[in-house]
Amino acid sequence: MRLLSLFVAALLTIPLASRLGAQTRTVALTIDDLPFVTGEDKPLLPVDAMGAQGANQKLLSSIARHHVPVTGFVIQKNVEEMGSRAGTEILREWTQRGSDLGNHTYSHPNFNDLTIEQFEDQIVRGEASIVPVMKAAGRRVEFFRFPANHTGDTREKHDTVAAFLAQRGYRLAPCTIETSDWMFNAAYVQMLNSHDKASASRLRLDYLAFTAAQIDYFPGLNHQAVGYEPPQIMLIHDNQLNADVIEQLLALFEKRHYRWVTLSEAEKDPVYQIPETLITMYGPMWGYRWARELNVKVDGSLEPDPPKWVTDYGKQTPAPARRPQSEF
Repeated sequence: MRLLSLFVAALLTIPLASRLGAQTRTVALTIDDLPFVTGEDKPLLPVDAMGAQGANQKLLSSIARHHVPVTGFVIQKNVEEMGSRAGTEILREWTQRGSDLGNHTYSHPNFNDLTIEQFEDQIVRGEASIVPVMKAAGRRVEFFRFPANHTGDTREKHDTVAAFLAQRGYRLAPCTIETSDWMFNAAYVQMLNSHDKASASRLRLDYLAFTAAQIDYFPGLNHQAVGYEPPQIMLIHDNQLNADVIEQLLALFEKRHYRWVTLSEAEKDPVYQIPETLITMYGPMWGYRWARELNVKVDGSLEPDPPKWVTDYGKQTPAPARRPQSEF
């Protein structure tokens, strides 16, 4: 009940006009795993730099055409594996085009498997490239996103690392809409490598259809959890699939009359001022977290599932731990 009281108090501190303004549909775009993730279960190589540069150019060009402010979350190990010079150059391109960079840890580990000290080391080492690149752009790194949204599977780990992040000046980057794009991309890369153009074309269409379904599902969940639709925070990854469909993906939001905002602007909504306190080994979207913390019953089984043919095609790639639908 303490969390519910905090939420109500936060709402009451906001003028009515501002609360009504929050009802207008806005969305912040966030992209994880910069400078690139292949979708294959192997380290990046310097030879991957050319493909990564091409994919990032596609993403950034479309983002510019649609005037979308973006925060990209960087895995430092990916920068190093690709070659620090090539990887850093991609990050500079992001900041030169006006996008912000956030910390996504050094090597994208599962927090459930690490000690507090090990995870704090991941945070610090994750700053190696982003801090100087953002400083050169006249900005500072503000946001941190947990790999797979695993924010702590015990109270001690959750609270200690949350305090550590705050001490280093970070704000947590939540997300309210996701597309399981890592799963689609794993299959997509296999199709491209085997020159299976027909399957790749089918997958792109099914991915966009699934993304549309998720865009329609999560706002309803969020409204059910907190009583209105807060600004959405979309999560996708820096991969080949998203690079190839980014124009159509952005159009899905625009057709639904969403206005693009920065992550900072989205987080001004009072719902994001509520401390994140859920202890779970999974990485649920924030609508599920709000529902659990506010004791609102929701039916997670209503969330759409990716097409079975895609999950079967890409199942050779290990999947990160996710929220079982029965949990919420």
